[in-house]
Amino acid sequence: MAKTSPWVLLAGLAWATVAGASEPASGSFVAAQSCEAYQSMRKQTNPGGVRVQPGVAYPVREANGPGREWLRVEVPGASEPLRWVRADCGKASGTSASTSTAPPARQSTRTPAGAQCSIAGQQDSYVLAMSWQPGFCEHVKYEGRKPECDRMAEGRLVVSHLTLHGLWPNRQACGTRYGSCGGAALDLRPDTVDYIQPWMPNFFFEQAFGRYEWNKHGTCASMDDDTYFRRAVDAVKTIDRSAAGQYIAANVGKAISRKAFDERVRADTGRTDAVNAITLLCTNKHLYEVRVQLPVDFKEGGSLNDLLGATLPPHPSDDRKACRGDEILIEASGR
Repeated sequence: MAKTSPWVLLAGLAWATVAGASEPASGSFVAAQSCEAYQSMRKQTNPGGVRVQPGVAYPVREANGPGREWLRVEVPGASEPLRWVRADCGKASGTSASTSTAPPARQSTRTPAGAQCSIAGQQDSYVLAMSWQPGFCEHVKYEGRKPECDRMAEGRLVVSHLTLHGLWPNRQACGTRYGSCGGAALDLRPDTVDYIQPWMPNFFFEQAFGRYEWNKHGTCASMDDDTYFRRAVDAVKTIDRSAAGQYIAANVGKAISRKAFDERVRADTGRTDAVNAITLLCTNKHLYEVRVQLPVDFKEGGSLNDLLGATLPPHPSDDRKACRGDEILIEASGR
């Protein structure tokens, strides 16, 4: 099904009629291009050089201008998150201005619970989960629900690079409960499916797993489904072609050293603590998943350093499934 172009100007919205005044507004704004997000609309000051990113949705808080040419949106992760962007930078939806003179409700400072952990656009970080598909299929019980594993066992599919498990938005205050934010059903363009398939092999056969990931995680990411999966794939590619990713690929059917893996991450990024962002998961010494902590404004498609961002975790993950010991076995496709 053809998607509506994001190049749609803000129109048909229910605004109050006082020209030039800033008024409370609600709804969401999806950027169609990268635009500056100003702290001051009139002075056009932009501390931190913040920009809205194409395909990302931002909550709308205010509107301004005779034709409501400016929207004040919330940019998660920015030091000053409330920023002004031009409305013609993208598309606003479900947007209306308040006509009430009552002050806005104060936000609770307590830990969110229930529905508050299922609101899109509240993430403060991401986890990129990647499978080592042969290790997963051979050593994790998938109970016949993974056609790609069956094809690999039959020798009809060979996977020798990292693949996408999921891109998971996180909200620290919600712990592991942030997810299932609702919204549009998965409806990927055919060219997006083609783009995903080599990097999420389940898409060769069905979209059940992709739909699950979209409903649980993607709906919270403030991106449309095509953008979400394409950015996730590009992030996987960034890891896979890094020195550490190529170290895994060069040792299919053999073993790697966790110490040597970490050395490649440090050399690639120039930062000793970059290894804190990467967790290797094993079952019986066999690698089956790689998880990477990413900032909310992660930049895929460049270097590993670009992807990890400026701020790294202070210590490694304490995941109970993390690989123990230095030797890690890299399973090959097939049996």
